[in-house]
Amino acid sequence: MLTTQLTQLPFALLEEAQTAFLVITHNGEIIYANPACELLLLQSTQRLKAQTLAQLAEQFHFDKRYIEKVFKTHNAFTQSEVSLLIEGRPLLLNLSVSPLLFNEQAHVLIEMQGISQQRKSRQVYYQQHQQQVAQDLMRSLAHEIKNPLGGLRGAAQLLEAELGSEDLKEFTQIIIQQADRLSALVDRLLGPTAIGTRKRDNIHVALEQVRKLVQIDLPDSIHLHVDYDPSIPDFEMQSDQLQQAFLNIVQNAVQALSSANTQNAKITIRTRSAHQITINGRPQRLVAEIKITDNGPGISKHLQDTLFFPMVTGREKGTGLGLSIAQTLIKQHHGRIEYQSCSTQTEFLIYLPIIL
Repeated sequence: MLTTQLTQLPFALLEEAQTAFLVITHNGEIIYANPACELLLLQSTQRLKAQTLAQLAEQFHFDKRYIEKVFKTHNAFTQSEVSLLIEGRPLLLNLSVSPLLFNEQAHVLIEMQGISQQRKSRQVYYQQHQQQVAQDLMRSLAHEIKNPLGGLRGAAQLLEAELGSEDLKEFTQIIIQQADRLSALVDRLLGPTAIGTRKRDNIHVALEQVRKLVQIDLPDSIHLHVDYDPSIPDFEMQSDQLQQAFLNIVQNAVQALSSANTQNAKITIRTRSAHQITINGRPQRLVAEIKITDNGPGISKHLQDTLFFPMVTGREKGTGLGLSIAQTLIKQHHGRIEYQSCSTQTEFLIYLPIIL
């Protein structure tokens, strides 16, 4: 038997948790629900607290004996793949119920986590790990290439100084130019290494710059639409670098639509504020959500698992660096980028934490 005894409930910690938590008294009264619980059950804390355990069990079609058993035995209980019915839709979750002694009164702490959310978290972690390994490998290779390039360029310059014939100098110039070209490519492979100076700015300033730049060469067959949420507050950022990240994504969308000759082609840039979003394992109370959507043919399945890797591209003349650089810049802002794609649409979703 293991019962946690508290004189004060750690509501502040539970408020920040991404997992749903409920606290119920021995009388079946709900005295606390955290924000993640509101999102999971699609009900406000006020509405949940107005119900009893029995009413909750009836509403969501689950067996309340799981919880009653903990009150009787004072032993924690865990059950996988418990089914709830939320607004007519089944939801599978993992349920953990722990006894809690608070002010010498028996309570239980219920922890609920949607199975789809767990799977997504594991998938995101795996993809991020694989991307980091690939980026580290590319950077190691890039350094190995760049060092001898400097020596090659220097030797060509020394050779050119010794040559008397202008015809022969033409060949040393080719060596120097190609060394510079390869060096520039390696710099792009290495990507940005520092975020630079941050200042408070509005995310829509960077997005509007992207819109104006893209609009210059945008084919008449593609419509670019924006849907901004003006309530998103200013926050610390390196605006130029975020602009580059957004530009890379939008340009990819333009190229995909153009290559596929998509009818009624459309790109939408949409912003909203979002709450309780987990980024790098930490829940963020408030984030800016930037969604870039196109109605093109979608991303090829063979590219989807490695889309953010350097040198991965679906275009014949593509470098495969645009999305890799975009991801690096967003990560440097402690953000997260993910995507969804099908045969008729691709959607990139970017979350940037807002620290007021």
